[in-house]
Amino acid sequence: MSKSLRITLVRSLIGVTEKHRQNVRGLGLRHTHHSVVRPDTPEIRGMIKKIPYLLRWEELS
Repeated sequence: MSKSLRITLVRSLIGVTEKHRQNVRGLGLRHTHHSVVRPDTPEIRGMIKKIPYLLRWEELS
C-alpha cells in the first residue's frame, strides 16, 4: 500500500505571491481549512516545501 499525505491550507492567501498561490491551486486547495489527500511523491513534497508556512500536512498509511 502506498503512502498518502493529507494537506490542509491553514493560512489565508491574502498578501501571498502569485507563484505561491499557483502552488496552492496545484495541490488542489481552494480555501482556508480545506484538506486534500495526495499521494506521497517527490513532486508533491517539493510543492509542500515551497509553501510550508501556509500548510499543515500529515502522513497517512
